[in-house]
Amino acid sequence: MRRSAVDIIIGLILGIVEGLTEFAPVSSTGHLILVGHLLGFEGTVRASTFEIVIQLGSIMAVAFLFWRRILSILGIHIGADKSEQKSKEKLTLIHIIIGAIPFGIGGVIFYDYIKEVLFSAQTVVITLILGGVLMIAAEKFKPKHPAAETLDQVTYRQALIVGLFQCFALIPGFSRSGATLSGGLLSGMSHKTASEFTFIMALPIMFGASLKDLIESWEYLSAADIPLFITGFVTAFIVAAIAVKFFLRLINRIKLIPFAIYRFVLAALFWVFLLN
Repeated sequence: MRRSAVDIIIGLILGIVEGLTEFAPVSSTGHLILVGHLLGFEGTVRASTFEIVIQLGSIMAVAFLFWRRILSILGIHIGADKSEQKSKEKLTLIHIIIGAIPFGIGGVIFYDYIKEVLFSAQTVVITLILGGVLMIAAEKFKPKHPAAETLDQVTYRQALIVGLFQCFALIPGFSRSGATLSGGLLSGMSHKTASEFTFIMALPIMFGASLKDLIESWEYLSAADIPLFITGFVTAFIVAAIAVKFFLRLINRIKLIPFAIYRFVLAALFWVFLLN
C-alpha cells in the first residue's frame, strides 16, 4: 500500500481516537500512545507533531461549539442587546485567567522534566489509575447540592480550585478533563457546569501549548506529511464536535464512575500491550 494511503488511514484512526477522548475524562494521551503503538506509528518527530495537529483539531471544535460564549467572555455580544447580555453573562475572562494561571506556572517550570522523564507508558498506567481514583473520590465527597448550576454562577474561588486540580494534568495520562471535572465537582459545580467550564478554560492553555510544540517541530516535516495532517485535523475536529455535544448530554446522567472504571480497564490494556 502506498504511503499516502497508509497516512490517510492512520490519520482517520488517530483523528477519531483524539476526537473521542480529548475532552472526555479518560486520557487522550493514553489512548494515542496505545493506538499509535498498535499501528506502529510512534517514537518519531512526525508522530509527535501529528498528535499536536490533531489536538488542535479538537480545540478548534470546542471553539466552534462555544463561539458565542467565548465572544461574550471577551466582551463581544452578538444576537441580543448589549446591556441585557451584560446582566446575564457573569462568566468573565478573569475566571479563565484565574483557572489557567496554576497550570501555566507549572507548565513553565516542569515542561522539560515532563517531556524527558515522565512521558512514558509506565507513567500513563499509574496516572490512569490515580485519575480514576480521584474521580471516584470526587463523586463521593462532592457537595450534595451544587452551588453553581450554570456557568454564570461559577465564582473566582471555584475557578481557582479547578485551575489547581488542572495541574494534575501536567503528568501524562492523568487527563485534563478528569482532573478539572473532579475539581469542579468538589468545589460545588454541577457535572454539566464543570464540563463546560473545563472545555472553555482548556482553550487558551491547549492552543498555546500546541502552537508552541508545533512551531518547534515544523522544520522536521515535509510536504509529503500534508495528507496525514489534514486528514487527522479534519477528522479530530468533526469527531470532537460530535463527542462534546454528546458528552454534555450524558454527563449529568451517568456521572464520573463509569469513566473511572474505563480508565482502570485501559491501564490493564497498557500493561498487556506495552509493559508486559
